[in-house]
Amino acid sequence: MAIRPFLAMTAAEIQGTETLPPKTACMACHFSPYSTGLSNLPKALPPGSMVILDDITPIHGHDSETIAAQLRPRLDALKCSGVLLDFQRPGYEEAELLAGRLSEALPCPVGVSALYGRGLTCPVFLPPVPPDVNLADYLAPWQGREIWLELALDGETITLTPAGATTAPLPPAAQLLGGHRDEKLHCHYQIHTDADSARFTLFRTPEDLDELLVEGEALGVTRAIGLYQELHGIPPFLTCLLYTSPSPRDCS
Repeated sequence: MAIRPFLAMTAAEIQGTETLPPKTACMACHFSPYSTGLSNLPKALPPGSMVILDDITPIHGHDSETIAAQLRPRLDALKCSGVLLDFQRPGYEEAELLAGRLSEALPCPVGVSALYGRGLTCPVFLPPVPPDVNLADYLAPWQGREIWLELALDGETITLTPAGATTAPLPPAAQLLGGHRDEKLHCHYQIHTDADSARFTLFRTPEDLDELLVEGEALGVTRAIGLYQELHGIPPFLTCLLYTSPSPRDCS
């Protein structure tokens, strides 16, 4: 595997896991509902881990200087290798300004979601590559930038009828097996037909994700982040990823 992914874990998952992935990302950090700073900053993580700040609690009147002052000593003390600003609520000028400020103020690389990363020069965090999209085409708008890529086993179904084509998401829980392999799209697909329709089911296996990352590294992808709850129990994708770091047992 070209890139060893970070596995994103909640505080409860970190506390409840005896040994952690060698690349752990802590998802417990949010905008505080009671102050202008952050809540749930991790107190202990394996060296080299990543801290993820999301906007599940919307940003509102939070202060960039306060947040930077909170993060800097904690990142240094934990020897973190990066911060991901996973902002997914559109249209927040405060989030845009904070992303720019933190990308310059913190002592480690800062990745920013594509929603707020276009005007910056820091790494950009992209959603999972749809299984029907060529990786090079997907990354093309961001060439020249360092890219952090989200990994997921999501798929999709494309149904063709005389009225046209419709698509629907396929959750990771489907975990389909078999089918045909598309080497260019790094996915598998199955075809089901009846009298008046054809359904194409596209999905990715762990091996497909591995190959996706090998190509991605040549196209500017430097980090990958996936959910621990989705990926941690799936061989052989994680045989080289898991259980080399003792759990610090405390992420909040």
